[in-house]
Formats: sequence, C-alpha cells, structure tokens
Amino acid sequence: MTGGSIRYGIEGRVFLVTGASRGIGLAIARELVEQGVSLAICARKQEGLDEAVKLLGGREKVLAIQAHIAKEEDVERMFSEVLGRFGRLDALVNNVGMNLLTPSVADTDTVLWQKILDTNLNGTFLCSRAAARIMRQNKRGKIVTVSSIAGRRASPGMGVYGIAKAAVEMLTRVLAAELAPFNIQVNAVAPSMVRTEFSRPFWSDPAIYEQVARAIPMGRIAETTDVVHPVLFFTSDGSDFITGQTLLVDGGASAV
Repeated sequence: MTGGSIRYGIEGRVFLVTGASRGIGLAIARELVEQGVSLAICARKQEGLDEAVKLLGGREKVLAIQAHIAKEEDVERMFSEVLGRFGRLDALVNNVGMNLLTPSVADTDTVLWQKILDTNLNGTFLCSRAAARIMRQNKRGKIVTVSSIAGRRASPGMGVYGIAKAAVEMLTRVLAAELAPFNIQVNAVAPSMVRTEFSRPFWSDPAIYEQVARAIPMGRIAETTDVVHPVLFFTSDGSDFITGQTLLVDGGASAV
C-alpha cells in the first residue's frame, strides 16, 4: 500500500507517536503525515530524531521531542511540549519497545530485567497515564499500543520481553475499562516478526527466516505497513465502539 491510499478521517487531529525515529514508529509517522494530522514524535537519541524529522518533511510539519519514556520527568516535559504547541492531544501511539536476548528468566540478572521492563512496560504506563489525564478533560481520545505476539507465547531468548508485553496487554484492558466512561478507546496491536532493524538478526539469516515463515500460514513475516494500518484504524472513528482489544497481526500464525 502506498501512503494515503486508505483515508481514516483523522486530518487535523493531534497525534503523539513514541519511538518514531525508525522501524514501525517511523512508518506510522510517515503515514500520519500523509493523512494530514498534527504530529509530535519522540525518541531517546537526538541524532535519530533529527534524521526522522528530515524524512518526515522538516520541523514545520513535525514537533520532535527528545525524551526517554521510562523517565517520569521526560514524559511530563514531553506532554507539556505537545500541549504547548497544539493545545490538545487526540491520539497517543505507544510504539517504543526494546529487547535484549535474555537467558532463561531464572538466569536473568535484575539489571537486565529492569531495563527491559522499564522501556516496554513502565514507559507505556507513564505515557498512557499522561495521555489519559489530558483526554479525560476533552471527553475523547485514542490510545494505541504496539505490543507483540511474544506476549502470548513463550519464546527462547524473549522471556522478559514477552512478560513485559503480556503486562502491556493487561494495562490496555484495565485502561480501556477505566476510561470508557470518558469516551476514550484503548487498544493494542500485536504483530509477529516485522522486517525492521530491530529484528534483522532473525530475518537476515535465511535459515532462521525460513523456519519463522514456515510457521506463518501467509508464508512471510510482516512488513511495517502491515502494522501501520491496523494502528491507524484504532485511532479513527471507525473504532469508536472497540476498546480493550489486542489485534494479532501475525499472518494467521495464531490460528494454527
């Protein structure tokens, strides 16, 4: 699909996408620019953020904020900057995620455990909490989180990451129930392996790729576009009566 080939009716709305300097986050940001939204993005490293801004058309189109979402003070500053620039927030896309291959959970040291949970779970909590407090005042909003099928099944080397993503899905359900009276929908998208730099060690190895693709009925791994459009659907009016759900974007892997 090319940018703008599907219209979601979100023109002029204010979006914040975390972890938007590369991969899925950058692909989401690209499509949002095509859709005509007012866009803020964040990333932890300034150099990656600067490059993303260039790719997205420059700072007149995008508010770029350097922030580490696992740090409460950074999150508070980030949302303050969004409100200062745009005056409101209509949709938050929690995209930040990271994984370091881990030994068994029983052999994982506390520092590594905390690092993975800080980014994947605590950062999502901090951003969602800040967004919810803004959206409650407006009696409208969308919060969408990019999760992973790793939160649904145990995978070698992905144990701590999977635990964090499973918790993110429960966070999604709890927030959905709590925020429903305020007309705020909270959902998640859980892809299987996506062709990004994050997963390059897996898909760049032909033997590993073949093994992974064999377990997917559609016979391939996901591309970033496969994730982008489900995310945008959840931010559109078409999802107004859908909340607390996690949509598996896995080419049918969970069906067999």
